[in-house]
Amino acid sequence: MSRSDERAGRWRPRLDRPALVALLLGLAGVGYRLVLTLATVPPSNSDEATFGLIAVHIAQGREFPVFLYGQRYMGVLESYLAAPGIAIAGPSWPVLRLPLLALYALFLWLVHRLTRRIGSPWFATFVVGLLALGSERVVRDQLTVVGGRPEVKVAVLAMLLVAVGLAQGTVHRRRLAVGAFGLLAGLAVWSDWLILPYLAVAGLVLLWVARRELLGWAGLLLVAGFAVGVAPMIRGNLVAPPGEDSLSVFREISTPAGPVPAWPERVRGALLEGVPLAHNLCPIDGCAPWARWFGLLYPVLLVIAAVVALVAYARTAGPGRARRVAPVVHLALVVGAAATLLSYARSPSAATDPLGNARYLSLLQLSLPAVLWPVWLVAVACWRGTVGVLGRLAGAVATAGLAALAAATLVVTVLFAITGTQAGRAEERGARELADAVRDGGPREVYGDYWTCNRLIFNTGEDVVCGVLDDGLTPGQNRYSAYWRQVARAPRPGYVVEAGSALERKLRRLLGDRADAALVVEVGGYRVYHPEQPVRPWR
Repeated sequence: MSRSDERAGRWRPRLDRPALVALLLGLAGVGYRLVLTLATVPPSNSDEATFGLIAVHIAQGREFPVFLYGQRYMGVLESYLAAPGIAIAGPSWPVLRLPLLALYALFLWLVHRLTRRIGSPWFATFVVGLLALGSERVVRDQLTVVGGRPEVKVAVLAMLLVAVGLAQGTVHRRRLAVGAFGLLAGLAVWSDWLILPYLAVAGLVLLWVARRELLGWAGLLLVAGFAVGVAPMIRGNLVAPPGEDSLSVFREISTPAGPVPAWPERVRGALLEGVPLAHNLCPIDGCAPWARWFGLLYPVLLVIAAVVALVAYARTAGPGRARRVAPVVHLALVVGAAATLLSYARSPSAATDPLGNARYLSLLQLSLPAVLWPVWLVAVACWRGTVGVLGRLAGAVATAGLAALAAATLVVTVLFAITGTQAGRAEERGARELADAVRDGGPREVYGDYWTCNRLIFNTGEDVVCGVLDDGLTPGQNRYSAYWRQVARAPRPGYVVEAGSALERKLRRLLGDRADAALVVEVGGYRVYHPEQPVRPWR
């Protein structure tokens, strides 16, 4: 990856050509996302605002929650990462998202290092180039603070690099490395349970690499590290009321209500929409027919990658595990992807809302080095002229496939950067104008719908407090009950409703002739009402 330059008695690391190209591609990817972060693209929402408000409370020393408010299974590590910046600069969307930008940069670096060690230098550069691009769906998963995926992807890559280093003898403090492996696994479990398939295969790789060492001090440090990482989740569950522990809540939300779509419908949604969306091949509103072919090919690529890994393992001889660790990691990544895809396809959401739920497949990016490795090998063999006529034909097809994948990803990214950001920026401007209007001249305690309230609170730095109502003007999903109680105590609360929404129609019917007199301002597609007499029909 680098060579030393000892001129003038100094040691200077010097990148080789593949690493230099990968560095430039990675910097381009980070710079692209930095511009989006500063512009708050993709736009914020109330789910993200909840994480932001938790970061505000942590920064102020008011609260130190383990789970997302109102959701006792999603860890809030991202809020803790953002809290120092918010303590210094105050609440804002760029400050909230900057830690995720740093995690993305770390993700690129780790995936490059891992791919070089289990693949080849130029293949690692190609993978970094693909991951440096970003459609709206992929960028949304990488930059919006909604929990879990950015940090757990980094954790898995670091864990696999520890296992590879142990196998190849490049890790000197082996016991501490194993302890760090356990710590990362524990933090990942606390943060997002969707990573469990990848944690399982990473654990199996570690067991294969160092099973004898794990019987001694290394095993104790592994357990201790895991216990430290998962300790917040354990503590949160110990104090949880009966039936509100993480497992019970997760089981409840995972149990479908109503009829479950048939397997073919769920598999279709997972493969034809979810997989292409997760791999940068589609705009957020759906996949074109040509992009869906990648989804159909994906299971085939997984099978081919598994076979290639098994053959490479069987053909690799020699003492120790250094030479065999690459196919083992390839196989682990293939199994992790297959298990993640199968788990997603079991969910009714794969059929009922494949576009909205494709974010749960963003973890498949971890397996990109393993999935594309056989295709790369065939293409390289063709370039080098080491195969016959059939091999050259296969190599030409493989080369065309890789080129098409890169070109399609680039086109979707450019289209989003040029035309896809305008609607999000307009929405964000409207939300900020609303916050300014309510803070400057409106009521400080208001009611609104879920997608308005916490976003409004964060945009005003808690100068305005909002209680959530549903469309029937009754209490809705109030994640942080203190806000609801504060608005409930207000003698004359206001109402912030989307213009023309069901909530506004219900409110105007209740206000009757007083509706127009109660209207304070209309801004950003919203209307602010401040009636003389409070309207609380649920009482």
